Amino acid sequence: MTKRVGKQTLYLPSAPAVLGYAAVAGKKEGEGPLRERFDYIGEDSYFGEKSWEKAESHMLKQCFELACDKAKLPPSELDYVLAGDLLNQCVSSAFAMRDCSVPYLGLYGACSTMAEGLSLAALLVDGGYADQACALTGSHFCTAERQYRFPLEYGGQRTPSSQWTVTGAGAVILGGQGSIRVTHVTHGKIVDAGIKDPNNMGSAMAPAAFDTIRAHFRDTGRSPADYDAIITGDLGALGHDILAALFKADGVELGPCYMDCGVLIYDLNTQNVNAGGSGCGCSASVLSGHILKAMEDGVWRRVLFAATGALMSPTSSQQGESIPGICHALVLEREA
Repeated sequence: MTKRVGKQTLYLPSAPAVLGYAAVAGKKEGEGPLRERFDYIGEDSYFGEKSWEKAESHMLKQCFELACDKAKLPPSELDYVLAGDLLNQCVSSAFAMRDCSVPYLGLYGACSTMAEGLSLAALLVDGGYADQACALTGSHFCTAERQYRFPLEYGGQRTPSSQWTVTGAGAVILGGQGSIRVTHVTHGKIVDAGIKDPNNMGSAMAPAAFDTIRAHFRDTGRSPADYDAIITGDLGALGHDILAALFKADGVELGPCYMDCGVLIYDLNTQNVNAGGSGCGCSASVLSGHILKAMEDGVWRRVLFAATGALMSPTSSQQGESIPGICHALVLEREA
């Protein structure tokens, strides 16, 4: 039987299930509206380490171990770990997993990495190539600022459209048995809207989210009414409004079921994060700390999770290149 639905969407007949999940957050994220949703909140930016880069790796390893504990699954029983982060050569993920002795696939999808990793883990399980696979993603405000913008000591001013890189990590383990399942995957195409401002990620990524979600609706014949929640990550407040406007111009009202991880994770009125959260740890920690728990609690039955990413580098930005966007989406459904 064919597993392809339309041009970009895949149907997963076995519907791989969520066996366990965990979310780790930084101090600032722990002061936001989702504070009760995280499994662990760090007391400072170092997580007991000597550098921010080591702190990011520590956070990823801790999140992975928490997910394995909650799934009651020793790491040795995993067939794959698919992990990524924002740092050059994905060193945070690689160093976090270097003593794990599990087949490792390093991924880079910028802020879309959690959706990319989870969708590929689901395909491995559905295809019979893995019994259990883990998707793991994280980011750290201080490491991202040092790599992509300026050292924190520089004290650069942030524009209203800028977003705050989330210090956080999320891990999800998929397997055969569980009440929350991945039923469809829609992988996105690179969409470049010509935005060159690295402080305006929402505008750069929103067109890619529009392209992927519209493809999902077209392929499946579904509409926003078929979902209890449609959650992007992470366009922030500006990108959220742009995406809603793009769909409205296309004759589709996303309505109140549409939310964004970059808006959910912070209190935009009190936490001085400008347009909201970003970084691949944003959608990862919101998925693993909020979305899955809400589904487990019966708040939502069917969710379209669509993580977005800006496929830029410091070099490409300094050379005046535009910022290509990407978005990958997957459907999570809770069995009655």
